[in-house]
Amino acid sequence: MSQEAFVDFQNVWLAYNDELLAQNHFAVEDINLQVKQGEFIAIVGPSGCGKSTFMKLTTGLKMPSKGSILVDGEPVTGPLKISGMAFQASSLLPWRTTLDNVLLPLEIVEPYRSNFKQKKAEYVERARKLLNTVGLAGYEDKFPWQLSGGMQQRASICRALIHEPKMLLLDEPFGALDAFTREELWCILRDLWTEQKFNVILVTHDLRESVFLADTVYVMSKSPGRFVVKKEIDLPRPRDLEITYTPEFTNIVHELRGHIGAMRKTGATINQ
Repeated sequence: MSQEAFVDFQNVWLAYNDELLAQNHFAVEDINLQVKQGEFIAIVGPSGCGKSTFMKLTTGLKMPSKGSILVDGEPVTGPLKISGMAFQASSLLPWRTTLDNVLLPLEIVEPYRSNFKQKKAEYVERARKLLNTVGLAGYEDKFPWQLSGGMQQRASICRALIHEPKMLLLDEPFGALDAFTREELWCILRDLWTEQKFNVILVTHDLRESVFLADTVYVMSKSPGRFVVKKEIDLPRPRDLEITYTPEFTNIVHELRGHIGAMRKTGATINQ
C-alpha cells in the first residue's frame, strides 16, 4: 500500500448479492486504485460499467465481496462521515430555502448535530460564505423552485461541502445542464478545489469535463467494470476554459474517446 494514498482499493470485487456471487457474476472486478492526498480524479466509461457502484464502495454504502478499501488510512466498514456527495439531480428539499438546504448536513451529521443550536450562527455564516463563493449571494431565502437548474446544482455542491469533508464525490453533477452553465460550474468547482484541496472523485460521461478538471482520468470497461486505462492529464494548472480549444487538450480527449470506442467495438480490455 502506498503510504500517501488517501483512497486505496486492493483487489476489490463486488457482486450485488450472494446468488450473483455464487455465479461469479460481478458488477466490478479486480479494482486496484490508489488516489493521492488532494488528488482530483475522474472516471469515465460506457453506461452501466460500474462507475456509480465504485462511488458506493468508496463511501461505504456498499461493502466489497472480495478485497479491501482504505480511506484516509482507515478500513471502510460503513458509510463515511468524511465525504460529501452531489448527484445529477440536485435533490434539494423543496420546502427548505437555499440556506436551509445547505445547512442540512450540519443538522444530521455528528459531531455538528449535537452543537447545531449553540453554533447555528457560526454555521449560517459558513453557509453564506460558501453560497457567496459560488455566486448565490442574495438567493439564500429562495426555494428550489425559484432557482434555475444551474443555481440548484451550485447549492447542492455547497451542501456537499458545508461540513468541510476531506473527500467530495460527484456523480454526473453537471449532466443535465446546458453547455454554458456546465462550463461555468467547472470553473466554480476548479476554484473551490484549488482553494481547499479536498480529494475529488468525479464520475462523468463528458470527456472534456474530465480532462479539464482532473489530475488523472480512469476509463472503466463495460460490465463487469474494471479500470482499463489510466491517463494522467499533463496540462498546467490553473486551467481556464481557453485551454479546451488547444490541440493539447483536444488530443487527450480524442485519445480517451478512442479507448472507449475500441471497447464498444470489441468488448476487449485495453492495457494501461
